[in-house]
Amino acid sequence: MSIPLLDVADLVGHPGASRAHDVVGTLDGLASELVRVPDEAPIRAEVLLESVIEGILVSGEVTGTWTVSCARCLTPGDGTFRARLSELCTTDALEDDDTYPFDPELGLDLGQMLRDAIGIEMPFAPLCQPDCLGLCEVCGGNRNLGECPGHDRGDPRFAVLSELVLPDIDT
Repeated sequence: MSIPLLDVADLVGHPGASRAHDVVGTLDGLASELVRVPDEAPIRAEVLLESVIEGILVSGEVTGTWTVSCARCLTPGDGTFRARLSELCTTDALEDDDTYPFDPELGLDLGQMLRDAIGIEMPFAPLCQPDCLGLCEVCGGNRNLGECPGHDRGDPRFAVLSELVLPDIDT
């Protein structure tokens, strides 16, 4: 069930009028490289629609769940998000404008607004724990779980220097 359109015809042209809505629905394909809002996970938005001279002001909060992969060790996990909304919707919004468009006859579509608010809250590099050790670059073992036995980490470009015999110098 996707985010429903909100009928705002009674608010348009009546500055000062307002109405609260609880909106529940899903957003498909909302993901980054390491964070994903499951397509079937419900998203809840508690919004206040206020008629202003310019259009409709949408304010409130959106909450839901997402799945994350640790940026260092790729361990999967779940989390919750909470994002604040305060956006202006106008009937004459331009593409490069900071407002969201709507048609009073069709209703107000909160979908893109919710995508933008949630997207801003998505962590760029989520961690499973603040001191995550990550994966071993040699064997790929998860160092948090002790899967890496430890390796000689010398730079192979300098391996030839290990064969160098230096004379004893007494000073």
